[in-house]
Amino acid sequence: MKSISVKKILTTKPESQKVVLNGWVKTFRSNRFIALNDGSTINNIQCVVDFEEFDEQLLKQINTGAALRITGELVESQGRGQSVEIQVKDIFVHGGADPEVYPIQPKKHSMEFLREQAHLRVRTNTFSAIMRVRSALSFAIHQYFQQNGFYYFHAPIVTGSDAEGAGEMFKVTTLDSKNPPLTEDGEVDYKQDFFGKETNLTVSGQLEAEAYAMALGKVYTFGPTFRAENSNTSRHLAEFWMIEPEVAFNDLNDNMDLAEDFMQNVIKYVLANCVDDLTFLEKRLLDVEKTKPQAERSEMALIEKLKFVSENTFKRVSYTEAFQILRNSKPNKKKKFKYPINEWGADLQSEHERFLVEKHFKCPVILFDYPAEIKAFYMRLNEDGKTVAAMDVLFPGIGEIIGGAQREERLDVLKEKMATLNIPEEELWWYLDLRKFGTAEHSGFGLGFERLVLFATGMGNIRDVIPFPRTPQNAEF
Repeated sequence: MKSISVKKILTTKPESQKVVLNGWVKTFRSNRFIALNDGSTINNIQCVVDFEEFDEQLLKQINTGAALRITGELVESQGRGQSVEIQVKDIFVHGGADPEVYPIQPKKHSMEFLREQAHLRVRTNTFSAIMRVRSALSFAIHQYFQQNGFYYFHAPIVTGSDAEGAGEMFKVTTLDSKNPPLTEDGEVDYKQDFFGKETNLTVSGQLEAEAYAMALGKVYTFGPTFRAENSNTSRHLAEFWMIEPEVAFNDLNDNMDLAEDFMQNVIKYVLANCVDDLTFLEKRLLDVEKTKPQAERSEMALIEKLKFVSENTFKRVSYTEAFQILRNSKPNKKKKFKYPINEWGADLQSEHERFLVEKHFKCPVILFDYPAEIKAFYMRLNEDGKTVAAMDVLFPGIGEIIGGAQREERLDVLKEKMATLNIPEEELWWYLDLRKFGTAEHSGFGLGFERLVLFATGMGNIRDVIPFPRTPQNAEF
């Protein structure tokens, strides 16, 4: 007989029908009540055992973490909390879990401890909920783009260019690290390396996506990216996933329209399809908030925060207007900001972005037309010569979640910007070709997937929203 998922069985009408299900033991109380979960839902199914009908040695194997196959009858529950339960007729132990050494016992564990058990932490309610939400977000992203005429583009992971024009990258090489071949000048001779040149792991698929957008019209990437930034903060990972749509013939306004529609649709999907997990995560977040000082607590519960994004029109504000608002704000005048806002051209920090969203406009915000000096070389220079057609989408609780721009499509302007920043033309000859042959305005943006999962789950550390985090001094599992 084919097994049935716990999620499905919890919504099945009980008629004493025979059922088979597999899962892991959450708890086993009084040698009578097994709480079984198979990962399909955050909810467990209660399996009622008549211990007199089973061998004592078998029952001793039923500990938290043990994998079981249970055969029984689905009946109306006699207890509270769920409508159905299983009267157990047969138990098969796939694999036990010695309670003396199994680390994920039914008690509260610290996030730090669970990171050390990343291969097992998904068996907890918190991490199973996070990963189901992560999966739903991933599906919603692909669904949105596929339904809106985008083509999924696989950007290379190994690259010879730095898309951001700055930042540390991981080197890719097969050369002997202790005795690499050298040139006559004493430099490492990368011509003898595997690719015949110096290569790195990518920080972005944007530049390559631009090439494909200029032929296919609308493309998007969704893949791993890497940054060798030696940062141990709660917001940084060395390996993370990026979503980067790129659209030919789109200007900055089109780009802002796309970002708003995209984010609202993805959030709406999760709200509609992850109710149980979001409800659990919201309760968890409320418990965490109670431990914080009053001034640091969030003003919105998790589901309220998600609806804040999905139901509100995004306010569009120029950087210059935002700068004036921030410079004249009470927190700035009373020196409450960690980073004071005094001079035009300042790179806005999370505290400033959150003030605009949560205190001033009270809705999601899109900032645009940033100072050229604080943005990347590929962003289109505006007519004022001081700003570029860049945009950042700001959310409550997290600040910037999307960064994007209209790209510089004018060959002469792009070459001038590259020269100013000492970016060799020969390294990006193919990127310049896009401006020589059939150039047109085009735009795109980048969304760090883990930042989105962080926002949607209410977690406080980005290491807890990716299955196996890669951070400085940590590449375990």
